[in-house]
This record gives sequence, structure tokens and C-alpha cells, in this order.
Amino acid sequence: MSRIILASASPRRKELLEQIGVEFEICPAKGEEIITKTIPSEVVEELSSQKAMEIAELITQYDSEHRDITTPTDIMVIGADTVVAYENQILGKPKDEEDARRMLSLLSGNTHSVYTGVTVVLIDKNGRAGKITFHEKTDVVMYPMSDKQIRDYIATGESADKAGSYAIQGKCAIHIREIKGDYNNVVGLPVARLYQELISLGIDIYLW
Repeated sequence: MSRIILASASPRRKELLEQIGVEFEICPAKGEEIITKTIPSEVVEELSSQKAMEIAELITQYDSEHRDITTPTDIMVIGADTVVAYENQILGKPKDEEDARRMLSLLSGNTHSVYTGVTVVLIDKNGRAGKITFHEKTDVVMYPMSDKQIRDYIATGESADKAGSYAIQGKCAIHIREIKGDYNNVVGLPVARLYQELISLGIDIYLW
């Protein structure tokens, strides 16, 4: 018996894992995000590690305290974090509509990068643990957007909880000129890279 746990409440990451046919549980990390890095690729790796480790530690602690009702199980915890960066400036989720307008104005007609960090914590039934962390980068080119187009997009409400104030898989798709790299990475989880990283360790996620 084994378990795969996604340490994220993101519906997009949930959909991507479901899309590739993985059976998993969701247990979102809720701890405070502590950022000590400044380079986007390092920031997402740091945050993904914090999320995966938080849930792995909670599970390990619970199992240790409830040995009488738990069955030793191999556990895989997947943590992820995504940021949008323009000229190495990280653009997080907008504070308000004006902040969203500012971000979209920066991205309009330009190329930006989307980074997703992924950390996988592996805990075998004997309590031994291991961890891998990596990041994927995708460059996104946007068509120029007029002030009206930016206002109209923000009015849809879609930008409110998205890094960089847009969703490539949503209504903003009409403003995307080109992507260079993994599309799913922009959505929130580079599932192909995740699969390949695990295979390189001799782990088939479908047989876990």
C-alpha cells in the first residue's frame, strides 16, 4: 500500500495530475512562506521544498503518534510553487485591480518567464526519507494589449488569484503569442518533467 499526496490546493495542479491518470490525495500546506532567495528559480525551489516538507513532517508525526491505528505505508509528497518573472522581477498574485493592471502592462508585448519549482519527498514504510527538488522554466510571449483589453480582462475576475495576473489556460489565451517550453509548467505543474525525474530514480509514479 502506498500514498501520493499533493501539498497544494491549486485546482490547476489537481487537474494536471488527474489528466495523467495519477491517483492521489490533497493535503494543502498552510505554513507561512519564508523567502530567503531573490533569483526566481531559487525562490520556487525554496517554496516548493517548504510546502512538501511541511506535509511530510505532519504525516510522519501523525503516523508516529498513532502507530496503533496506522499501517506502515510508502508515501510520496509533491509540493510546487509557480512565479512569473519579468526581467528577473517576480510578479506574484495581484494585491488589487490596479496591481493587476500594472503587471499586465509590464507583460504586454514582451517576453516573460514562468518558473515552477517542484519538490518530491519520499518516505518509505520504515520511515526512511529522501527528497528531490527541481525547477522548470517556460518563456511566454504576449501580444501587445491595449488599456481597454487589460481592463476588460481584469473585469473577468480571472486575474485576481493568479501569479502575474493572468491564466494562460483561461481567457488570457487570446493574448498569448508564443510559448517556449512546457505549457503545463505555466499552468502550474510540469508533469512530464516530474515523471522523468522520478523515472531517473527508478520510480514509476503509476506503480508507487
